[in-house]
Amino acid sequence: LTVMMRPLLLFILLALSTTVVSLDPIGQMTERRKQRTEEARLAKEEAEKVEELKKQGHDEVGHTAEAALLRKHQLRKKRRKGLLRRKERDLASVLFPGVSPEVYMPKEEVLMYTDHVNSKKTQVPFEFYELPGCPAPKMTESRRKRQRKNLGARLQGIELKPAPYTMKIKEDIPCTPLCQSNIDIKKLRWLRKLVERQYRIHMTLDTLPVLMRSQQLNYAVRGYPIGFMAPPSYTGLDEDEYYLYNHLKFTIAYTNVGDSDSDADAGVHITGFDVHPISITHEIPASGLTPATEIDTCNAEGAKPVANDPATYLKLKAGTGKAELPVIFSYEVEWIETDLPWEDRWDVYLIGSPDDDIHSFAIINSLMIVLFLTGAIATILIRTLKKDIAGYNDMQSMEEAQEETGWKLVHGDVFRPPSTSPMLFSILVGTGVQIGTAFLLTMLSCMVRLINPMHKGQTLTGILVLYVLCGSVAGYVSARVFKFCDAKAWKRNMILTAAGLPGVLVGIFMILNFFLHMAGAATAVGFFMILAIFALLVCVSTPLVFVGSFMGFRAEKVSVPAKVNKVTRYVPKSPWYSAPPVSFLLGGILPFGSVCIELFFILSALWLHQIYYFMGVLAVVILILSATCAEVSIAMTYLQLCAEDHRWYWKSFWNCASAGLYLFLYSLWFLSSRLQLVGVLPVMVYISYMGMISICFALFCGAMGVMCSFVFVRTIYGALKVD
Repeated sequence: LTVMMRPLLLFILLALSTTVVSLDPIGQMTERRKQRTEEARLAKEEAEKVEELKKQGHDEVGHTAEAALLRKHQLRKKRRKGLLRRKERDLASVLFPGVSPEVYMPKEEVLMYTDHVNSKKTQVPFEFYELPGCPAPKMTESRRKRQRKNLGARLQGIELKPAPYTMKIKEDIPCTPLCQSNIDIKKLRWLRKLVERQYRIHMTLDTLPVLMRSQQLNYAVRGYPIGFMAPPSYTGLDEDEYYLYNHLKFTIAYTNVGDSDSDADAGVHITGFDVHPISITHEIPASGLTPATEIDTCNAEGAKPVANDPATYLKLKAGTGKAELPVIFSYEVEWIETDLPWEDRWDVYLIGSPDDDIHSFAIINSLMIVLFLTGAIATILIRTLKKDIAGYNDMQSMEEAQEETGWKLVHGDVFRPPSTSPMLFSILVGTGVQIGTAFLLTMLSCMVRLINPMHKGQTLTGILVLYVLCGSVAGYVSARVFKFCDAKAWKRNMILTAAGLPGVLVGIFMILNFFLHMAGAATAVGFFMILAIFALLVCVSTPLVFVGSFMGFRAEKVSVPAKVNKVTRYVPKSPWYSAPPVSFLLGGILPFGSVCIELFFILSALWLHQIYYFMGVLAVVILILSATCAEVSIAMTYLQLCAEDHRWYWKSFWNCASAGLYLFLYSLWFLSSRLQLVGVLPVMVYISYMGMISICFALFCGAMGVMCSFVFVRTIYGALKVD
């Protein structure tokens, strides 16, 4: 064996010696220093070039190489990924990890899809084909295959339908009349209302949202308005005048794949999707509009290019004595070749968005709160508790023990189950643990790229599915807590745990959905979709809750280190600042404060249609929130026990659950300061959804407080020598 092992040992020694010789720490440090110096020099040169381009008046939103450089410089921090060694990446890999570009061949039909028609002034969107206009094109097999809908998209009312505009790769389309629509008086009033509330139409092409760009004003905004309103100072009339955009000029940017000079049939990548809406009064043909009809303002020989001209604006007003307004809708398509890589096509959509440093400041703010609380908890555990436990255990006589005051005297009542609504208490704790588990698993799925938050409805689908699959967690925790409370109605506990929170949320959603149906909103959910959600809860979630409850009731009762006295100890009166509800309001400030900065960006993504993709940051913030809830609950429970108040169960829940109240109040501030909602229904939609979110947030924080307080109380009283 020694003879056989000798060559192997020699080979290992030789490999190690080669590795040691090749490792030159001084040389590696020198190389890294040179690399950092070169990176700093390149960054300085880029900054100087950017300043020079700005002085020359170049815009940031165009298709030019200068505009691409300005965008790349502004978004340089968003391109960096990683925790310790942040490497620069393109935004396509950040927003859509693992997605490869689609190659289109010349003359291939490319599909454009319609999205919601929505407004920041109202949260009641409509479908594109509810507007007066051209009908939807015929559905083909290829168009059906490209449409993919998930559960979250259906609940949000997102249904991508093919737009009526047809286009082919690299084929410019001049002004083409599409259809004629006769708009009655009722529809005209509705359109004027939509224009007044600044509704915008959204479309997508190759997953790119349509953009309105202005190189003169240096701005880019998603979607285009239905029309515009001119004030009396502009028109000279006594009241506002409304106009309709009935002509769309699409500009599609592309990049050739390979060498376009040597191969004219090479495929292309789509890198831009722009629209320029125009209001123009087309001549209405007497014989009706047909594919061969020529219109002087559009496709007739010698017709001028279609442009916005105050003399030819299309008024949203029927003629005198007429009951309808005939409108011809038209469009044109222009393809332009650019040098912009496919990986950088999302840069323009993030121009003007908050910098990543703000998210870093949010995490630092939350960490400072956690460090402060950790110091307070460490002081309690290391100094005060250790000293109290050692002094109590060293007492020699009963007289000395009776002279003690504080948390040590309530050891006979601290584990007394809550006498007020133990059923409700166990259900709330179990449901809160289920919410936290489902949300944490969703964030982890986003971080490992199982869920992409940029795909519409995927995140909501993940939360719902994982919440349903975590039903056994709620059943198990609720059963263990209910059994600890010495309760007997285990069947009722099982059913209410499965149907409690879903019943409340579905009830609110059903009432809201009724009003959305009455308003004809696109977000109104159909009857069969509601049946599908009901079946998901009944057939999947409820059995899992029953399984978890069965396992929880079969398990042994949670053991405690001290016996419960037969007679309940008298609770002295607490000062006003440490008694409910003041203590509840004080306890919820720090958990809410740890997430308030990141909450602003989340609400902006939900209600202002901004892009949010910081799932790693959100996961860290959730962990910090959990730590904050744990430490706040421990600190306030200790202070309560020191005041000889042994009724800590419900108080530990509400001390942290009150953060949900602060979240709801913050949402009201966001409504009044950031949103400009018009009408009763949009406000009701906003308050209803934020109320449901606040309830879930409160349940999660309260459950974290109860679980951590129980571990804390069990630990400190387990260290006492109690008969």
